[in-house]
Formats: sequence, structure tokens, C-alpha cells
Amino acid sequence: MKPLPDYHPPTEPWLDVLYGDDALIVLNKQAGLLSVPGNVSRDSLETRAAERFGNTLVAHRLDMATSGVIVMPRGKENLAAVGLQFEKRQTEKRYIAVVWGDVAEDKGTVDLPIRCDWPNRPLQMICHERGRPAVTHWEVLTREGDKTRLALTPITGRSHQLRLHMKELGHPILGDEWYADGEARAASPRLLLHAEVLTLTHPANGERMSFTAPCPF
Repeated sequence: MKPLPDYHPPTEPWLDVLYGDDALIVLNKQAGLLSVPGNVSRDSLETRAAERFGNTLVAHRLDMATSGVIVMPRGKENLAAVGLQFEKRQTEKRYIAVVWGDVAEDKGTVDLPIRCDWPNRPLQMICHERGRPAVTHWEVLTREGDKTRLALTPITGRSHQLRLHMKELGHPILGDEWYADGEARAASPRLLLHAEVLTLTHPANGERMSFTAPCPF
């Protein structure tokens, strides 16, 4: 099993609320903060939101090292409605990543199945025999010498999907302590991956809504 990273969660802001009503709370998770309690600590976005709002529930997660938009429905009925949207791929997600190297093409798709790398969990691995389907669209935003800024659109939501797919593309995300090596890993003190936009249907009124957290890098 891969050793867990040291946990020093950010405290400012304690909770960055992008939107809130009786049906859901939308938050901007800081890099370095767990989405839910884990082996290293009870402190997480989930516990902080529950302390403030009381009835927030988890519909999806971001890696501890990833920042950006997370929605937390309020109450089991709203959780079921939002969870079904994720299950049926009715949500839309856009991430920003800075990757190592000069990506040659302007856009493309990575379609490689993923499963857990059990001896090294929580790492994931490409496996054509037993992996679950995983698809990521990518597009170059800017080229900056030895690094490239990409917009990533995951069609599926596998654990570590974007990090592993970028590694397999030959351009690991800067600062990725699990999937990057050498200069790519050392190029940033944090993982340069951010969930910028999440679009879904409001579980109470049926309105299609988009929530944005500006990229911090």
C-alpha cells in the first residue's frame, strides 16, 4: 500500500461557499483538504460543511490534492436526485491542468480503462482486461515552454482518472506526487489540477445551473 501523504489541511478560508439554498451547497475545495474524513484525519470538507449547515451530504469527491467545485446536496432526497445525475453522466465537468512538456496536438481523447492497483492502493492503473471504461477529452489552452495548460473534460468519473490519463498521454500533471517523476513532480508544490466548472440540474426546481471556481494557478 502506498504511504499516505502528510496531512496539513488549509484553514484559510475554513469553508469557501460558492452557492447555497435549501437543496444544495456548492463549495470550492482547497488543495490539501480531504473531501471526506480519512485514515489521516477527521478534518475534511464534508465535516466542515456539516458543522456549518447541518444536513449536507456527499454526492461526489475530489482528490485531496485537487482543488475546485464540489456540490453537497442537503437531505437524502436531494442527494438521491444529484447522485443519479452523476451515475447517468448528466453532469458536466471541466478541469484545468498544467502538464509537463509541450503537447503536440491541439486536442484529443484518452480512452483507457482503469482499475485499482491493489498492491499500491490508492494508486490506480490502466488495465485492458479488468479495468472500468474511462474517457477524458482534453484541449490545449496555452503552451508555456516546457509545460502546457489544458482544459480536461472527463466523461467518466474514475478515481485518479485525469492524473493517470495525463501520465499515459506522456504529459503528467505538474506536482503530482503519485503519477509524476523528476522535474514534473518537482515543478510545483501542489498538484496543478483544478475542478473549474460543474454543471447540473437543480434537484428541487429543475433549473440547469453551472458553478465556477476560478483557477488559482
